[in-house]
This record gives sequence, C-alpha cells and structure tokens, in this order.
Amino acid sequence: MSDFGRKLYLVKMHFIEAFSTFFMKVKLMIFGIAYGSGCKFFGQTYIYKQKNSQIKLGSNLTFRSYPNSNLIGLNRSCSLSTIQPGAKLIIGNGCGFSGTVIGAFISIELGENVRCGANTLITDSDWHFDDSRAGEPKAVKIEDNVWLGEGVKVLKGVTIGKNSVIGAGSVVVSDIPENVIAAGNPAKVIKIIPGV
Repeated sequence: MSDFGRKLYLVKMHFIEAFSTFFMKVKLMIFGIAYGSGCKFFGQTYIYKQKNSQIKLGSNLTFRSYPNSNLIGLNRSCSLSTIQPGAKLIIGNGCGFSGTVIGAFISIELGENVRCGANTLITDSDWHFDDSRAGEPKAVKIEDNVWLGEGVKVLKGVTIGKNSVIGAGSVVVSDIPENVIAAGNPAKVIKIIPGV
C-alpha cells in the first residue's frame, strides 16, 4: 500500500469509527446496556438482549465489524446476545473483538484484555433445544489476558485460564489452564508459556 493509500485508509477508518461509535452508543442506551468509557466500534455490532437478562461492557473495548477494519479478513459482524431470561454476558476492560459472535444462554464472562481474533465464536450452549442430542447450557469463563486466534470456537462449560493463547482454528471443548498455548480440535496444551 502506498503512503497515500495508507493515509486514505486511516481517514476512512476514522470516519467509520466516529459514525459507528455514535450509533452504537445510542443503540446500547436503547437496549439498557451498561458500558464503560472509551469503547470504539467499526461498523455495527448486532445486539440481541432477552428480557430480564444482562449485558455489561467494560471500558476501552474495540468491536470490529466493518470488513476492512481488520486486514486479516472478517466474514461477519460482531454479535452479542443473551438468549434466555436470566442470562448474563459480562465483558471486562480493554478487550478487542473482530467479527466475534458471543451467545449467552446462562453465563459468559470475559476478564480484562481478552483478544478475540477474526471470526471467533464463544457460546455456552448447543443451541438446538428441540434436538434430543443437545445438552444443557454450561457457563463459560475466559480469564484476563487470554488471546483467541483467528477462527477459534469456545464451546459450553469451558474455562480458559489467564495469559493463555489459543491457536488459530482451534475448538475449545474443555478447560485450558493459565499460562499455556493450546491448539487443535479439540484444543490441547502444546506449550507452557515461561516467565508469565
């Protein structure tokens, strides 16, 4: 990209951020969603909030839904949803999302500085209650400083310990301890992160 092209891209992203952030703050107010200061939106995040459920957003969050706002490539907008009454979706400070879908039937909690790479999915349910093979929802917790690589899927009942990294394309179906790198389908620990 030429210097002029780069400057043009940055101006375009600044405009998209300003417009999207204003629009999304109005939307969050309408839905009665608490959010902290410094939140930024690139494109529109889809929100579905079930009656008598809770969505709480921390400060300094970034949501990238506009296709070119993350140059690794996004194939969808960010989406935050609470599906059942009583469900809660809590996101700590300093987290970043790129085309990330989060669907909470009972409870999903993210700590601080969680990085969700492009096209990630976090859910606490199998979604299909009309299918006898589906089990009950189980809470998901992702602790501070976790990094989910591109295309990672975090499924129900999982806790990911602080400072851990989940490799691109992985499917997380069981707990991951803190301070490790895990990858694969299903995701397994492949390396301990020293000195963390």
